[in-house]
Amino acid sequence: QVRLVATGGGTVQAGGSLRLSCTASGYVYNMAWFRQAPGEEHEWVATIYTGSGRTFTSDSVKGRFTISQDNAKNTGHLAYLQMNNLKPEDTAMYYCAAKPHGDDATYGLKATYSHWAEGTQVTVSS
Repeated sequence: QVRLVATGGGTVQAGGSLRLSCTASGYVYNMAWFRQAPGEEHEWVATIYTGSGRTFTSDSVKGRFTISQDNAKNTGHLAYLQMNNLKPEDTAMYYCAAKPHGDDATYGLKATYSHWAEGTQVTVSS
């Protein structure tokens, strides 16, 4: 069973930056970030394919958020979500997710992800 651990949340002022990290203990085909604001549904943020490095980013954060990975990690996978120019509307619980296989039709679908980390809170003050 692959275990995910996410870290890096915190509180910043609008315009600031944070970097989230997610470590997977074993093989996964892709890793993604979702977020959930209070009273809202989960929103897909970004996905990276661990083999090819291909990335996909939601239009709502494109140009401000970047997903990447650390290929130097010897076992499992390490992915990052660099968040710049944060806005109060980015305030949410952020979740790292992963799955052992996938395709371009499902990289943003929450229901297709089998592994989840505990959320890490991001709060952006105005």
